[in-house]
Amino acid sequence: MSKQLIYQNPIVLERADPWVYKHTDGYYYFTGSVPGYQTIELRRAKSLNDLGEKAEVVTVWYAHETGPLSELVWAPEIHYLRGKWYIYFAASDDAVERNQYHHHRMFVLENESANPMKGEWIEKGQIRTQYESFSIDATVFELEDELYYIWAQLDPRIPGNSNLYISKMANPWTLTGPQKLLTIPEYDWEKIGFLVNEAPAVIIRNGKVFVTYSASATDENYAMGLLWADANSDLLDGYSWHKSEKPVFVSSEKNRLFGPGHNSFTRNEDDTKDVLIFHARPEKNKEGDPLDNPNRHANAQVFSWDENGFPVFGEPGAG
Repeated sequence: MSKQLIYQNPIVLERADPWVYKHTDGYYYFTGSVPGYQTIELRRAKSLNDLGEKAEVVTVWYAHETGPLSELVWAPEIHYLRGKWYIYFAASDDAVERNQYHHHRMFVLENESANPMKGEWIEKGQIRTQYESFSIDATVFELEDELYYIWAQLDPRIPGNSNLYISKMANPWTLTGPQKLLTIPEYDWEKIGFLVNEAPAVIIRNGKVFVTYSASATDENYAMGLLWADANSDLLDGYSWHKSEKPVFVSSEKNRLFGPGHNSFTRNEDDTKDVLIFHARPEKNKEGDPLDNPNRHANAQVFSWDENGFPVFGEPGAG
């Protein structure tokens, strides 16, 4: 039996929206929102514990001086798709007034190098959805040779800040076909401070596609929810999807981890267990906009599966 490595949390300080991808080369690749929101940083190490001070670190992209890629670079994700590396992220323009026309849009970078810490990251441009409005937090997954894209976007017809949508992709930078609504903030726990569904992450296990997401303001009220569909169903059919009425991962007073969310999934070092990567704060937000407080740190936690094949995340800091 393998010995489980104890994770020395937080594994990376001041990196909200942490994304970890374990590649076939044995490295964990890590990215997340960098305080100041002006760069995209990539880290790699052979263990999750080494992604902090011991990691190889490179800044792979800088915000533009002006225009739609100049401000508030949020939530990058790194993916290896069809033999190339891609980083998906959101950025805003430099307009003084934020509204549906002057705010975040989603973009993607591409790198053909075998090692994403090297080579050239090329801007492939904006991921165009069916309408122009605030849009962030895209993730990508592959199932039966099809690429799918899930993201958060504001629909002016639906009260709130963002809902989750799904679409197939013609290639890693282009959506194709219908774009379907997955979920809106509807339960009380999704509407504290702001009406938000955002930060989707996908894990496919036990014949099902599971999508975690985060909801409410980014302070101690931030929490994770869960959607699921049968893997052999039509994922663009809203009736294929189900939603938990209650959050599946919430703040832990006991372990001093507040506002857990914006997660990703990976495997442990010997590939025997699933690991939840998430950010959390060591204290409740005291004053001001929590987005201006850089104390969201990246954590790693092994989780299990119940007899029905559903994830059991437990309590932040419990594993």
